[in-house]
Amino acid sequence: MPTTTTSMATPPPKRGCIAPPSQTQSETRTSMGSVGQVIVMVGLPARGKTYIAKKLTRYLNWIGVNTRVFNAGDYRRTVSTAKKPKHDFFDPNNTEAKAIREQCMEAALEDAIGWLKTGNGDVAIFDATNTTRERRHNVFTRIVVQNALKCMFLESICTSDEIVESNVREVKVHSPDYKGVEANEAISDFLERIKHYEDIYEPISEESEGHLAFIKLFNAGEKYVIHKHEGYLQSKIVYWIMNVHITPRTIYLTRHGESMYNVSGRIGGDSNISERGQQYSMALSYFFNHQTIPGLRVWTSWLKRTIQTSANINAPQERWRALNEIDAGVMENLTYEEISERYPEEFAARDKNKLAYRYPSGESYQDLVARLEPVMMELERQGNVLLVAHQAVLRCIMGYFLDRPLEDLPYIKVPLHTLIKLTPQAYGCEAEFIRFPIEAFDTHRPKGSE
Repeated sequence: MPTTTTSMATPPPKRGCIAPPSQTQSETRTSMGSVGQVIVMVGLPARGKTYIAKKLTRYLNWIGVNTRVFNAGDYRRTVSTAKKPKHDFFDPNNTEAKAIREQCMEAALEDAIGWLKTGNGDVAIFDATNTTRERRHNVFTRIVVQNALKCMFLESICTSDEIVESNVREVKVHSPDYKGVEANEAISDFLERIKHYEDIYEPISEESEGHLAFIKLFNAGEKYVIHKHEGYLQSKIVYWIMNVHITPRTIYLTRHGESMYNVSGRIGGDSNISERGQQYSMALSYFFNHQTIPGLRVWTSWLKRTIQTSANINAPQERWRALNEIDAGVMENLTYEEISERYPEEFAARDKNKLAYRYPSGESYQDLVARLEPVMMELERQGNVLLVAHQAVLRCIMGYFLDRPLEDLPYIKVPLHTLIKLTPQAYGCEAEFIRFPIEAFDTHRPKGSE
């Protein structure tokens, strides 16, 4: 039995080791424009605002756009009287509590603007309800008129009781406001909180607020309204929003079964799986064929070792060239010992900066992130998916879902014969590692070992 633990393009240089910034494919403020941007969340509680804000932050950071969330609730929870408030704290007629909430929202917005004005940040996401026209007018004035930054509003509207109920259950389990509170009591209190906001809620109006740039997202992607977005970055955000959903699903990741190249210590290539790799293939198919996972789809690369690993799984399968392992260029099919002997300068350069290092006639991890972006967009549209791929590819994908810093991507541990179960949640992503009892070579090389 498996064991479980929770926890315009520039041509690459022929040589040159570390690609200069102009030759990497991650995004920066320079490539996006010189003006910082604030994305302002709008909507009632339990509409997926925080989930969307955190996921958008992960996506933008993953492609190299320095992004942070400034959540008004986090600021409110630093106030001793408002750490775990009851629903009446959010009653618009509670003047004392309203003053505290306003101060916390102002502090979050001020920090967001200040962070962008330092030049260190590219995008700040202001995560608050912002449910009235007056509030949005004040926010727009602060951001655009007073500080000459760009601003786009992102409103999540849910008329589906099923989606709202799912989000309420998610919040009562994971929100810091209800930590240690009995489930029924938390749900009841949270529903009362929503009613307080419903009393004053004014959705964004194209007639009275037509000067604003905004996106309206209905029922987790059922319909969209896009109004006055401008520039490359806002276009990327719009495209991402139109591909993401907030309904529950599970993403399974695994490397191929041990390959003959794993056994001999060679990188790249297109070798078959070993005898132990075949054992893993059978164990993996048994695992999935004896579970009921609605709508499961299997994605693999075009390389034999991933196709062989998933061959006996009873689910629709798709092959993605974009899921192929990182291209090692002239070093394909070599061992690390051979690389250190034949290309000592390259070997040392990769050890120095593994993220930006580009194999001669091959790829860097930054190139790999750019290659994977269409895959991630499509993955965000899907329900339950099993993705069978390769070490570097899965490092990049795990970095995206687990919100790891870009510089950490090349060192994320992705062992062979291990199934990784990712469950996206409102306040993060839960990762569960299911280790199958089939031996395999350890291909992980810690930082500084190369």
